Amino acid sequence: MDQLIVITAAVFCAVVLAVQAGAWLFAERKGAVQAINRRLTLAQQNESAKEVFEALRRERGLAALESPRWTKLNELLTQTGLRLNGTKLLLFAFAVSLGLFFLFGAIIGFGFLAFLLGVICSPFFLLLIAMWIRRKRIGRFGEQLPDALDVIVRGLKAGYPFIVALNLVSKEMPDPIGSEFGLTCDEISFGSDTAIALKNLHTRVGEDELNYLTMAVKVQTETGGNLAEVLGRLSKLMRDRAMLRLKVRSLSAEGRLSGVFLSLAPVVLFGVISLLKHDYYTGVSDDPLFTPLVVLGIILLLMGNLTIYKMVNFKV
Repeated sequence: MDQLIVITAAVFCAVVLAVQAGAWLFAERKGAVQAINRRLTLAQQNESAKEVFEALRRERGLAALESPRWTKLNELLTQTGLRLNGTKLLLFAFAVSLGLFFLFGAIIGFGFLAFLLGVICSPFFLLLIAMWIRRKRIGRFGEQLPDALDVIVRGLKAGYPFIVALNLVSKEMPDPIGSEFGLTCDEISFGSDTAIALKNLHTRVGEDELNYLTMAVKVQTETGGNLAEVLGRLSKLMRDRAMLRLKVRSLSAEGRLSGVFLSLAPVVLFGVISLLKHDYYTGVSDDPLFTPLVVLGIILLLMGNLTIYKMVNFKV
């Protein structure tokens, strides 16, 4: 009976992975025939430049969180690049709360405590997901930034004004950098100061290396100089920093893999024991110390995982 359960679980995992691979393949082929970035996709729908600009602005963050006390949260949602609205966010929060309720219910029993833990933990879970998506998007933007600077440098050397060279990035590069630079071009075209538009770009993206671009353009505007040469050196500097980060990441790969194994080991062990011996935890679940100890163990596990993450991830 136990072998049948294991075989069924393995077949289920294989089917899920096959469906996921098919979905990724379909999404990749579908994306290949679409426009290179979101801004050009909207422009193909015969909308004016102002309508495209407003549509992209509405997709950034949530209008309901524009008050000063929610500024940081709205910036975080903006920097994820997700096209959210209040309804989608509430539905996703409800789904996460329901999933956590079933998870805690399977561990400590379905009741008010499992419901309370699900409701309390869901905002933190959503925050972790948003931070992970934001980090991935910033990493992708950072990889594209040196190439974008090279495009700008070639445009400047060809004799184009800075705004036109900036617009070349929005037409030749994919998201996230294509649409974000396109928004910056639109802001400048509609009368915004170049430094302010670049500052807004940094706020929307969160990439710290954009400050170098802002300072270079600001200094060139105020004092003059060869902007193409400055941006060319900046591009080389960013590539050198990226190479150094990759070297550090390769040297710390063993530690990160060990951290992943230590983080997943308790969860995998709990699942395997529950699968092979269903009544293993039922004998002690009625003990009054069972629930507090389980909650304490989960808290200590999260603290340990956070400590391991800090130890194996270095900021260069």
